[in-house]
Amino acid sequence: MANKPTPLNLLLLLLLLILCTTVHGRLITTTIPSDGVVHDNLRGPPTFLLRFSSSSESCEQTYGFMPCTTTVIGNLFLILVYGYLMFVAANCLSDGSELFLEILGPGIVGGLLLPVLGAFPDAMLILVSGLSGSTETAQDQVSIGMGLLAGSTITLLTIIWGSCIIVGKCDLRIQDSHAIDKQDTKGFNLTGSGIGTDIWTSFIARIMALSILPFIVVQILQVLPSTSGRHLSVLISLIFSLLLWISYCLYQVTHPWIQKTRIAYAKHKHVIAGFLRNLHMDDVSGRLLMDDGEPNREAIKKLFTRIDLDKDEKLSTAELRAVIIGIQFEEIGLDENDALEKVMKEFDTSNNDFVEVEEFVEGISKWLNEAKRSGAVRGAGTHAIKALSDFLLHTKREHDLLGDQILKDQSDEVVEGVENPRWACYKAVLMLVVGATITVVFADPLVDAVDNFSTATSIPSFFVSFIALPLATNTTEAVSAIYHVSQKRLKTASLTFSEIYGAVTMNNLLCLSVFSALVYFRELTWNFSAEVLVIVIVCIVMGAFASFRTSFPLWMSLMAFLLYPFSLALVYVLDYVLGWS
Repeated sequence: MANKPTPLNLLLLLLLLILCTTVHGRLITTTIPSDGVVHDNLRGPPTFLLRFSSSSESCEQTYGFMPCTTTVIGNLFLILVYGYLMFVAANCLSDGSELFLEILGPGIVGGLLLPVLGAFPDAMLILVSGLSGSTETAQDQVSIGMGLLAGSTITLLTIIWGSCIIVGKCDLRIQDSHAIDKQDTKGFNLTGSGIGTDIWTSFIARIMALSILPFIVVQILQVLPSTSGRHLSVLISLIFSLLLWISYCLYQVTHPWIQKTRIAYAKHKHVIAGFLRNLHMDDVSGRLLMDDGEPNREAIKKLFTRIDLDKDEKLSTAELRAVIIGIQFEEIGLDENDALEKVMKEFDTSNNDFVEVEEFVEGISKWLNEAKRSGAVRGAGTHAIKALSDFLLHTKREHDLLGDQILKDQSDEVVEGVENPRWACYKAVLMLVVGATITVVFADPLVDAVDNFSTATSIPSFFVSFIALPLATNTTEAVSAIYHVSQKRLKTASLTFSEIYGAVTMNNLLCLSVFSALVYFRELTWNFSAEVLVIVIVCIVMGAFASFRTSFPLWMSLMAFLLYPFSLALVYVLDYVLGWS
């Protein structure tokens, strides 16, 4: 976790900021050429020249008293100061929400509060970028909001994502590319070294890929011929993104329950696979399945007779225990007693604590059919034994990818994390209030400083906000991600990449909803085709890799890094060379 600023440091920073109010630069004037036409430097190729020509006009102070300047160096200083304050706000919001998670546990806090508070600084900056001033001013400054929206998403999926692979890399097994925890002996091998995640991380990546749908909807509808139709498309995108955001929040709230259900089913399949494999090995005829793949009821009855040692025509737990000896249930967090309980629950339909012959036949037939549906067995004999052995290994691998240990560790942390819940609750509320207050107060001055810096340098405000603002709002996530992934374990890597994909999803849905509402209700023009395109491209490329893989070789980090300059170059070419906007 990043070092927290002390109250004294914040006080000194604010005093230094107030001193800046006594220094006012001069506004850069627009050069009027001999043809009498004023050229708009903000939408033309940037000159990157620091021009300081005279002007009688001074800058406008935010709130009437916040410091401002018209010089390049002065605005750069203000961006750094305001950006640091936004970083402090993001840090307070993150720490406060995590403290609430320790107190109240997952569910609404983990599924709703944490993601919303994580996106709050970005959403507030986007909101103030077009909230004040005339329509013309809002239309000019709203590109800062789009720059932050695109910059945050692309920074998370390129620079932070790629850095996590480099920092958290482990050796990848040759046979299945599975990452070996805490083993890093291959150095910077592009294919033999990398990182692994559980299967839930892939599911979250798929949700992230779907979160670009509102962008696609609004962009497709921009082909409508009328201005009112194009404006209506922004409203449609707003409603669609809000619906997806609500659905995502509901998924996050119910996610622990869904995950536990899937893990329980994986354990159930593991018991089935091990039990059937041992029965096949014990069945000398090898004919529990007939040639047509249907359960051989007569062979199952003969097997029942062989297991029924005391010949009382019913199986006790002791007799069933002999069948499951040798199955390594401890690998999936079960022991023999747990497995026996599951077998008895499935087979003992009469609830008399014994499995009778018909119950045994029905239970084995049911499990054989379930194994067939899973593709584990399609025949009889030694082929079926090998298939069931492979099925057993597959269920173990599936259980590992589902991350049962992660759930257990999270439960332990929730139980042991807080000693004084009441004081911790007060502290969490205070941190959230401080973080939210700093965000609300300094968001507008930061946007103004970015706009003034853009004017002073002739660098389009989109590029300034794309590069600079995510450094302020995403630094907390970046530091936390690098720290956790450096532990080089499947557990921490899965949590880290899940948080990255979750942050991108929240950015694409909540922040886009704020941006769309701003454009619609302020009656602004949607002219962000190039910016939307780069968001869609990066999310599709990274989402395609992350959705269907659980291991990521080192070479993928290089691909991620290259997508960042590619995005900037594509926006520049489309907007300032081809004139898309």
